[in-house]
Amino acid sequence: MGGAQRFPPTSPRRNGALFVLLDYAVLIAPGILLIGACFALARADRDPLLRILLLVLGFILIRDAMTPIGFWRFGTAGVVPWVRFTDHAPTLLVLGLGTLAVTALLLRDRGLRALVRWGRPGAAAVGLGLGGGALAAAPVLLLTQLTPLGGRGGAVAAGLLPVLLFFCLAGNLAEEVLFRGFLQGRLEEDGAPVRAALLSGVLFAACHAFLATTVTTVGWPLLAFTLAEGLICAFLRLRHGVIAAALAHGSAIFLLSCGLA
Repeated sequence: MGGAQRFPPTSPRRNGALFVLLDYAVLIAPGILLIGACFALARADRDPLLRILLLVLGFILIRDAMTPIGFWRFGTAGVVPWVRFTDHAPTLLVLGLGTLAVTALLLRDRGLRALVRWGRPGAAAVGLGLGGGALAAAPVLLLTQLTPLGGRGGAVAAGLLPVLLFFCLAGNLAEEVLFRGFLQGRLEEDGAPVRAALLSGVLFAACHAFLATTVTTVGWPLLAFTLAEGLICAFLRLRHGVIAAALAHGSAIFLLSCGLA
């Protein structure tokens, strides 16, 4: 196994899920309070760009803090990245529900909500989204088959899969609302839609730089995957809206974390 965590993770099952969630809240609280204060001060600005960038900063903090607390772990099989989430279903459920609640709260902001292009819901959006997720995950899934399962994160219990799927869809809906809804929507106001999509995809990968190089030691393979995934989601959003992009993102992460890779 190659790159992995820089810090020994805490086990939610060993230390009690409630206490680990409280540890997580305490860990991120100072940064969230400061970012929240900046967000409140920026509410008077007509241009929502600063608020969006502050939300991106908050997202990076919330996501990367999941690593030392033990909510997920990373490694590489050769140079191919793998990811596994905690096997404690109630923790995943709480995190997923919390993410949905925060997303709903952010969408109450009229200036931000107006930027989101959801696209037309239906079979086409579902098919394109799932196809995009399979496209993003396929290279990793194929290459990791060269490594025994124990060397790429280990098996995932079948009973965990429904909750894991919910968590992946909920968490990555929030991420897509942020990057493809707010950010890409705002960038489209200043230039060509294709340029906005490219910027959205590349910025998405750049926002994983700390996760790849300081929080973990996975390095460039994680950045390469997130760049490909970000561009797929960005162009799905361009043509078909945030719904398709969110399904692509959520299904890709589920495929990579469910024991296939």
